[in-house]
Amino acid sequence: MKHSASLFKHKQSKGWNGRRRAYFSAAAAAVLLASIGIGSWLLGSTGLSVQLENRNFPPSLAHWFGTDWLGRDMLSRTVKGLALSIQVGLLGAACSAVIAAVMGLMAATLGKTADRIISWLIDVFLSVPHLVMLILIAFVCGGGLKGVAIGIMLTHWPSLARVIRAEALQLMSAEYVLVSSKLGRSRYWIATRHLAPHLFPQLLVGFLLLFPHAVLHEAAITFIGLGMSPHQPAIGIILSESMRYLSTGMWWLAVFPGLGLLATVRAFDKLGNHLRQLIDPRNAHL
Repeated sequence: MKHSASLFKHKQSKGWNGRRRAYFSAAAAAVLLASIGIGSWLLGSTGLSVQLENRNFPPSLAHWFGTDWLGRDMLSRTVKGLALSIQVGLLGAACSAVIAAVMGLMAATLGKTADRIISWLIDVFLSVPHLVMLILIAFVCGGGLKGVAIGIMLTHWPSLARVIRAEALQLMSAEYVLVSSKLGRSRYWIATRHLAPHLFPQLLVGFLLLFPHAVLHEAAITFIGLGMSPHQPAIGIILSESMRYLSTGMWWLAVFPGLGLLATVRAFDKLGNHLRQLIDPRNAHL
């Protein structure tokens, strides 16, 4: 009895630790998002203007992140770039999650033919590297913010769609779903009333895990010159431009934007992983 009680207390404390980590990750991600959004609004566009008299200044109290070769404040450029990357990442991840949900539900509810077609589409998209497909779609769509956003939407849904499809197929064999089908309920009614509410936690976790990938891929294609316009303060553009000046000792041009991008991606990656552990049925006893 004592052993069972101690084991129960251990599992209970482990579960609380898991929830506490998830809450802490959610709070950290929310604070980071709020800080970047409010900071981008408060800083305005003054720091993005060319001021040649202030060029190449190292970090100081006047310019926390230093200035670049045109005298632009790197703190303003970094915060504006992170805000732009977050907007693209949120839009791309949200649309990808919606596409994954629609595809997964269609595969589970529209019969074996639809399931085979959607499974084939998923395999085709997964067989091509994300970055290659993203570059091709962004190029076809004209590049820029629109091209990058469309490319992210159309390339990041297959992995999540496969998960949603598997979960939805399991739910289709549940007794209450079979009863609804025998009572004459339509497939759309079953998908929206029975399947979608159960799949929402998976979609939320999938969205949170897609977001950092979307931000990194946006920064990657912008870094190689196939994404945002050079006039936009995107993190990829900032890092790409800084490569020409690192050999002259201007380390702050790459370090602070890179750390900001890393912190943003890492915060949401940890949040998604902690939430996935909490909703995993195998951890239900925690």
